Amino acid sequence: MRILLALFLCAVTAPAGEPFLVVLGIAQDAGYPQAACAKDCCRAVWKNPAKRRYATSLAIVDPDSRQRWLIDCTPAFPDQLRLLDEVAKPVGNPGIAGVFLTHAHIGHYAGLIHLGREVIGSKSVPVHVMPRMKTFLRQNGPWSQLVRLNNIDLQPIAAGQPIKLNDRVSITPFVVPHRDEFSETVGYRIVGPRKSALFIPDIDKWEKWDQAIESLLKQVDIAYLDGTFYDDGELPNRSMSEIPHPFIAESMKRFSELPLRERGKVRFIHLNHTNRALRPDSAARKNIEATGMRVARQGEKIDL
Repeated sequence: MRILLALFLCAVTAPAGEPFLVVLGIAQDAGYPQAACAKDCCRAVWKNPAKRRYATSLAIVDPDSRQRWLIDCTPAFPDQLRLLDEVAKPVGNPGIAGVFLTHAHIGHYAGLIHLGREVIGSKSVPVHVMPRMKTFLRQNGPWSQLVRLNNIDLQPIAAGQPIKLNDRVSITPFVVPHRDEFSETVGYRIVGPRKSALFIPDIDKWEKWDQAIESLLKQVDIAYLDGTFYDDGELPNRSMSEIPHPFIAESMKRFSELPLRERGKVRFIHLNHTNRALRPDSAARKNIEATGMRVARQGEKIDL
């Protein structure tokens, strides 16, 4: 009887497990397929919902404390919250402990509308923001209503200053160059008990940054990096200089001389609907995998 009681107590009090990341989406802001696209890149995906991909977002989950944080809150928030429930299998309803935003392009913050009175009607969800992002949300509707009704609680963050989520997980923002029409743009480094991760879904070009991405790769175990376009000319009717991103082809060339253990950390994310690498059977995807790098997989879990 005493042995059974001891085993029962261990089962009740044992930690649920280490923190982990969940990839909630891998597509560019508008998702995949993209609205009004009837071209080959999207035609088959409209017909097969299983091939659809949500806008880029990560979740940080601590199953022991039953806390969950989002990095970016996309227009696909309802589906992504459901995906998070399916992958993380929460006990009860843990809700969202907080949201960290990267910048004010639609795919990265527009999902906040679901926290308002018309949907969830949340109570003071912490939304962690850089200074310009805070001003943008406070001064522009409908986001200002979320602030006024205390659906969200804007929490200021600063580049290079770690935020301790709990005793096991921390996150640090850092500024990256991007098209900052309404806010600055940041990436994040997430650190858990055993591993760390890098998240840079949007950046203009690696060479425009005052930091070497290779140095940051050495400091983490996995890196989710901007893979918006595979190569130049992907948008034949538009100048791609207007929407600069590091082409995947450029990143592969840049990282080609790194040791395999470093290249193997790279997961491309934030893929535009025109990006051939979205298709698993494409030559672009095979080229990426031949280098040891990968395209991020929606729903994948990474231990921290």
